[in-house]
Amino acid sequence: MIIDNIILIDAIFINNGGGKILLDYLYDELSKIDDNTFVFLIDSRLKHEYPSKKKDNIQIHFLDGFSQRSKFYKNHTLNFKSVLCFGNIPPNVRLKAKVLTYFHQPMYLSIPKEFGIVETIKFKLKIAILRLFKKNTDQWLVQSDFIKNALQNKFDIEESKVLLLPFYPPLTGEGLFSRKKNSFIFVSNANPHKNHQNLINAFCEFFDQQKEGLLTVTVNETFPEILKLIKEKVDLGYPINNIGFVSRDELYREYQSHQYLVFPSLAESFGLGLVEAIENGCKIIASDLPYAHQACVASILIEKPQNKDNILAALKKGIDYDKIPFSEQKIHNDIEKLINLLKH
Repeated sequence: MIIDNIILIDAIFINNGGGKILLDYLYDELSKIDDNTFVFLIDSRLKHEYPSKKKDNIQIHFLDGFSQRSKFYKNHTLNFKSVLCFGNIPPNVRLKAKVLTYFHQPMYLSIPKEFGIVETIKFKLKIAILRLFKKNTDQWLVQSDFIKNALQNKFDIEESKVLLLPFYPPLTGEGLFSRKKNSFIFVSNANPHKNHQNLINAFCEFFDQQKEGLLTVTVNETFPEILKLIKEKVDLGYPINNIGFVSRDELYREYQSHQYLVFPSLAESFGLGLVEAIENGCKIIASDLPYAHQACVASILIEKPQNKDNILAALKKGIDYDKIPFSEQKIHNDIEKLINLLKH
């Protein structure tokens, strides 16, 4: 039978990047709710992160990939009041519970040309799976109108079944920090569509011309090719600071001490860094692409960000910092609306 107060959060396909930040935030917010029990499905690679987070109203199942997820659903078809699939793919079976699927993967809508053969095949397979299982969700939740429209068109989904519902954790801290002149930060993992190679090469040319500046990135060991490029440039004397994956407190300090967030990504469902940076006083240099326009009014736009020279031109526009307007945020946090959907 369906149990009235048990809600399933299926996050098996989330393990890094902005999705992981949103998952942690959702976990923390749900842990404050005493009148429901929440069952989380978590990627087993994150097992070491969650023992310290354990709460009385939360149960966690650590699973390995798609097959274990499928088996879980087949064994628990009647156990939940509602289900949130937080990784783009609905359940492999139709459940009696209300099912919400949070869609935040733009590569399912258009695979970037920059992807290699293996990545392209992987996403084509995931797209086929989504098509197969799309009938198993009652509602799709998305972070922007751009993603909403693209999802409806790509997978032939009725408009009434797609709800705009962005959410994100506030990034706050304490202390006053001076913003370094000609300083740029890019908070992102280094998947090919994030465009790190072009950004790094453009910044090095910027530094050659201006003889000053700083580029801070957040690339972890999952991306050895970009790490190698960073090391080569640092060895040549370029001021590139790779801080890797850092705590929220440290990220607050980094935003507060940089003039600009530079965001040359070629595809995003949201672009969490855009909102975080604006809320912490950075001006935005962003790709002239729909996802960026949905999130904010940027201070400087990068036309055709696939071109390194266009990124360089945008960085050079930022030299006159005091004359550059502040950016305007367009998206705001709807976490309470998401929680109400799950509970009612």
